[in-house]
Amino acid sequence: MQMRKLGRTGLMVSEIGIGGEWLERHSTEEVKEVLDCCEQEGINILDIWMPNPKVRSDIGNAIQGKRDRWIIQGHLGSTWQNGQYVRTRDLGKTAVAFEDLLNRLHTDYIDLGMIHYVDREEEFHEIMEGPFFRYAKSLKNEGVIRHIGLSTHNPAVAKLAAMSGEIEMILFSVNPAFDLMPAVDNIDRYFSGEYDENLAGIDPIRQELYQLCEEREVGITVMKGFAGGLLFDAGRSPFGVALTPIQCIHYALTRPGVCSILVGYDTPEQVREAVGYETASDTEKDYASVLAGAPRHAFGGQCTYCGHCAPYPSGIDIAMVGKLYDLAAMQPETPE
Repeated sequence: MQMRKLGRTGLMVSEIGIGGEWLERHSTEEVKEVLDCCEQEGINILDIWMPNPKVRSDIGNAIQGKRDRWIIQGHLGSTWQNGQYVRTRDLGKTAVAFEDLLNRLHTDYIDLGMIHYVDREEEFHEIMEGPFFRYAKSLKNEGVIRHIGLSTHNPAVAKLAAMSGEIEMILFSVNPAFDLMPAVDNIDRYFSGEYDENLAGIDPIRQELYQLCEEREVGITVMKGFAGGLLFDAGRSPFGVALTPIQCIHYALTRPGVCSILVGYDTPEQVREAVGYETASDTEKDYASVLAGAPRHAFGGQCTYCGHCAPYPSGIDIAMVGKLYDLAAMQPETPE
């Protein structure tokens, strides 16, 4: 496993990591099998944004006694309320959720304290100039978190974070489809967007972001590297061609500033498939040739979740209904 320095944090992270979200739907035993396999394959960075108590406990029990082996991204503002995930900026609820994370992981510190899911520029300024960031800073001063990071899907917000001097690393969504898209403050837009078919190459704001992060040593860890699996199916891919996991991993790892791609795994076999990147040939990694011959560079025929059909007289959020339907349709079973 190749290791990369995570920007100016100085932490050495495996270039292939694990995003813990998929572990939510697995048993305690299955979670341990996946994490044990990750450890055996040299993976050492783990993102835990999920507030669900069970998956937190399952992960904590799986890594108990091996805490020093893992670099953990834990999120500030991801809470469990009334049996479901709620993103919040309420400091009381945030503190309770963070304490719960520490307790369930059997640890007294988190390596990367992530300000959770900031996609609007206005919200970024509110956070950085208000009590939420002061809370994060106090945790760092106490040694409870070692470094302050931020997660976002919006390259404009990511640029603000990189230029702030306060955010040490960023969790950002990177894949060939998203990189064509202009900056927006709604993640739904990226999953099914109708946009100018003449778009080609990386959007200038994203290109600037990657270069800025490399210049300023703001490390990037990658989420949504497979675009929710859309890129594996030629019929659903925005390019009209299918890419492989190895090609998507290589795409992310060749962006300036990127240090690790965090992949979601259901099984140890999927872990080994992703880690196969380390021994893959140049031909297996080659995404450029595939995209160069792609028949199209835009999504089509689906709701774009743009919200332009609103306001609906009865108050139905049509964009959200469409998004939830599409997300449910991607699952083997409809989630609760």
